Amino acid sequence: MGQRRRVALVTAATEGIGYAIARRLAKDGAHVVLSSRRQANVDRAVSTLKAEGLSVSGRVCHVGNQEHRKTLVEDTVTRYGKIDVFVSNAAVNPTTESIREMSAQAVDKLVDVNFKSAIFLYQLVAPHMARDGSIVFVSSVTAYNPALPLSLYATCKTALLGLTKAVAQEMAESGVRVNCVAPGFVPTKFSSALTATEEMTDMLKGQTMLKRLGTPEEIAGAVAFLSSRDAAYVTGETLVVSGGMQSKL
Repeated sequence: MGQRRRVALVTAATEGIGYAIARRLAKDGAHVVLSSRRQANVDRAVSTLKAEGLSVSGRVCHVGNQEHRKTLVEDTVTRYGKIDVFVSNAAVNPTTESIREMSAQAVDKLVDVNFKSAIFLYQLVAPHMARDGSIVFVSSVTAYNPALPLSLYATCKTALLGLTKAVAQEMAESGVRVNCVAPGFVPTKFSSALTATEEMTDMLKGQTMLKRLGTPEEIAGAVAFLSSRDAAYVTGETLVVSGGMQSKL
């Protein structure tokens, strides 16, 4: 799934699923601009990937910050002249409280980062997307059944499914495809609380047909497919990569 001479912008890409996405797109031939909130994390990821001979650069971006978002996109376009692939991957889950008990501050943070940032980055990226480009939003299998302890996090991920449909219609005339990936449970630093014990891990495995958890690289493979020309006739869709978990709204 070649990405030669393409420019890919990936948010929250210095560890976990985001890092695997950045690495896969770079291995497929793209120049990848990766971003994260902390300069040290950006520097480490860029250094590691460059040591593999991959074409990458990095920018600091807190996706909840308007100026950071604007600078990320402007710098990418100024340096490379276009964006072929945009992957919106950033997410937070600062609380396990129910929506009924959640503070206004927690609600704002969840909605700002997990949903609104995807909208605002899309607005910034859209004018610079190359024809035959691709936008991929990273949702979650929890979008199909928002429940404790991830109620509002998952609800924001549900919203991304609808955003994908809406944006796909808007960008179709420009020749840009818009899709979504909904990962299942993947052991990463971000999701470590869900796999803190062997019992919790076994419970999650039991919810899958394949009886195992996923890997960041498997999610990256799905993103690579949707952003490649192999998926040239795919738009407005959500690809669930969950080992066969329940995924119907």
